[in-house]
Amino acid sequence: MLVVVALGGNAFARPGGPMDQEEHVKNIKIAARVVAKIAEEDGAQVVVTHGNGPQVGLLDELQLLAERRYFRLDALVAATQGLLGYLLVESIDEVLGPGRAVAVVTRTLVDEGDRAFENPTKFVGPVYAREDAERLAAKYGWAVREDVGRGWRRVVPSPEPAAVVEAEAIKALLDRGLIVVALGGGGVPVSRRGGVEAVVDKDLASQVLANALGAEALVILTDVDGVYVDFNTPRRRRLERINAEELERLYREGQFPEGSMGPKVLAALKFVRNGGKWAAIGALEDGHEVFKGRRGTLILP
Repeated sequence: MLVVVALGGNAFARPGGPMDQEEHVKNIKIAARVVAKIAEEDGAQVVVTHGNGPQVGLLDELQLLAERRYFRLDALVAATQGLLGYLLVESIDEVLGPGRAVAVVTRTLVDEGDRAFENPTKFVGPVYAREDAERLAAKYGWAVREDVGRGWRRVVPSPEPAAVVEAEAIKALLDRGLIVVALGGGGVPVSRRGGVEAVVDKDLASQVLANALGAEALVILTDVDGVYVDFNTPRRRRLERINAEELERLYREGQFPEGSMGPKVLAALKFVRNGGKWAAIGALEDGHEVFKGRRGTLILP
């Protein structure tokens, strides 16, 4: 059985917590134990994907403090893939033994004609006062927008992932019995002409890779224990087991916000619609139980 496990940002740094290596390693060990259980106890082939938003934001902020942008966003995504991939591989090998996991810097193909390039919406990097955001926008050619309740931030395009360039290489590594860490931050966004300044949604890119590999399962681990309807109301209810048709109806009704659960639900829907046997969404700490179908939300075709 082949499973793609998509880790949310809480696998590395918790909101409000420190952004240092010690904090990352402490949190990553939780994810590593989940992956090790799926690989060892259940005998599954595993690809691990992950987010990188806070880390990219930190690197870009350090550049701005030096008053010079040395690297574009695509290069920063690649850099954090290497950083976080290294930490994940070390933690997985610590549980399973040396040489069991490998990290691959992964590129995601996007279409430069995607409408997302005409309307950047994805917030990246630190929060600024309006005048500082507008000054940086003028200096670097950014688009900036108010992140309501926080301040002003840079916004970049978030195009649809079309294909994962390294999919065949990842398959070859899986065939050698390795656990593969790939597609960090949704992959480095590239067009036919090279890298582009954009951010690809990690969960949607994970779905594209999972279907390309012929995976049976897509497991999305995040900071909530499943998919809820009427989330911010007294009627909130967690979905335990649902088919794609019913989940799509709820998605179209606007039950799942685009900034949080929406992309995860959409990724799960696309995965099962394109040949996956099942998808699951749940809390990182319950990761193995989510994989076994005993926790979280199970999505069936």
